[in-house]
Amino acid sequence: MGAENNPYLGFIYTSFQERATAIAQGNTARQALEFGDVNLAKISGSIASDEKRHEAAYAKIIQTLFDLDPDATMMAFSNMMRKKITMPGCLMYDGEDGNLFDHYSTVAQQTEVYTANVNVESIEFSVERWNMDKVAAGLSGEGRKAQDYICNLSPKLRKLVERSKAKAKGKASPLVAFSWIFNRQV
Repeated sequence: MGAENNPYLGFIYTSFQERATAIAQGNTARQALEFGDVNLAKISGSIASDEKRHEAAYAKIIQTLFDLDPDATMMAFSNMMRKKITMPGCLMYDGEDGNLFDHYSTVAQQTEVYTANVNVESIEFSVERWNMDKVAAGLSGEGRKAQDYICNLSPKLRKLVERSKAKAKGKASPLVAFSWIFNRQV
């Protein structure tokens, strides 16, 4: 998913992916419980817990990378943010819907299982978690440019999210049928 056999990119990607999955599964668990589906809530809650543990492990690795090689880590982080992290679900296919991930993403956004704001918040969380705005020692000119890009990215993305919301406001999204729920439209 864009890591190009670069371990720095791979760890950054995986840290984001684990966090995203934990949030989505946690939200699914919460909503399942609200709708009375205790079994789905337990399953999704268990997955969310596993993903949080995975995220914690990758976070420690990234912290070590920042400690040992802040310049390459900052540039890799910037590189990954410029590429935009694509979730592995983009490859899912049910044998019927060629746009399955897009349809699923739309429903996830509408139901607030996973929203564009979560991506922005994850960037803010990462900047804070690894004190990226405070890293000074060990950065080259390119590393400082990467740092500037990362630390100023979330306000730009937040504006894009708000514009997108405003554009979509009042527009009804078409219902989509999913094969795994017996082609029920959601």
